[in-house]
Amino acid sequence: MNVGARGRAYLDGTSRLQGIDLARALAVLGMFAAHLIALPLPEIGDPATWIGLAGGRSSILFATLAGVSLALITGGTSPIAGRARTTARLRIVVRAALLWLIGILLIATTVPVYVILPAYALLFVLALPVLGLGAKTLWIWAGVGAVTLPWLQPMWNALPIWQGTSGHDLSLLLGWHYPFTLWIVFLVAGLAIGRSSLRTVRTQVWLLLGGAAAVVLAQVADAVVTPDPDTYLAPVWTMAEHTGGLLEVLGSGGGAVATIGACLLVCRTRIGAVLLPLRAVGAMPLTAYVGQLVVWVIGAALLLGDVEDLAGFRALSPFWPFVIATVLFCTAWALLWGRGPLERLLDACSRRLVPSPGTADRLGG
Repeated sequence: MNVGARGRAYLDGTSRLQGIDLARALAVLGMFAAHLIALPLPEIGDPATWIGLAGGRSSILFATLAGVSLALITGGTSPIAGRARTTARLRIVVRAALLWLIGILLIATTVPVYVILPAYALLFVLALPVLGLGAKTLWIWAGVGAVTLPWLQPMWNALPIWQGTSGHDLSLLLGWHYPFTLWIVFLVAGLAIGRSSLRTVRTQVWLLLGGAAAVVLAQVADAVVTPDPDTYLAPVWTMAEHTGGLLEVLGSGGGAVATIGACLLVCRTRIGAVLLPLRAVGAMPLTAYVGQLVVWVIGAALLLGDVEDLAGFRALSPFWPFVIATVLFCTAWALLWGRGPLERLLDACSRRLVPSPGTADRLGG
């Protein structure tokens, strides 16, 4: 088998869920949009504003898909147990540590975005106790968290530890723009999705319809109930992006679930083959995400002399060049070598630091 054929086998192999790769690509490119474009407020009747849907929602989709990935590498519908689960948990800890380190290095460049990787790392660790749970229990936990945790989030946000320079630094180290006290809901929902029978049409349709129903419910609730802005209910109820409001969790979380279902259904058709370049991006989301920020830092330093000049960098209209370059790079790399470079690095480090007994090496990775 030649190199190109090995790459196609990697992207199209029966062991991969093409729809999950497609959903990851949408999440990554949506985060590109949120970073590189001053997004408009989306209006249903104006297609030109629909790109504004990427604001806040793409990162929630990203977090939900992280849960799906954790479920898939720990047994899918049948959670691994015993020594295999212990190995998998230790490897996840190694990956979390590396993700946190990469995130801190990116923050140190002063690139003017809220880097999600430190929050990702914490969520990975918080997910360890529930890796052995089945889909039904995980769905229940995700639902309970979705309707209860937003009531506590304003209290966590108001803690004095976030005040001053030290508080700002702490928030960056913990990725508090994506607070783990709330975003664990999205990760657990992703675990529930990954523990479900994702290859069946029934599950895929239920994800699409259930997620869409949650979006509609959030929209209706937002239109019907308008809390007094001076009350505690206002930040709890809101569906504004990056607020942690109940309706944001319900609407954007539901949108993430629906997107995953839709992508899985689309990739059951011949369209999935046409979308191979996008799926290549989704097969190496960490490489694509980090690569965008590294190129941003270098480009801003050379062209503007100021990495932190967000308005100046956006004025260069970098979104489509970044998207096209990312798609081309990821497609070429995937076809030639399969797994992305940073994905290979994390996998190699976790396997080297946590040797696996028996068949756990296949299951934990």
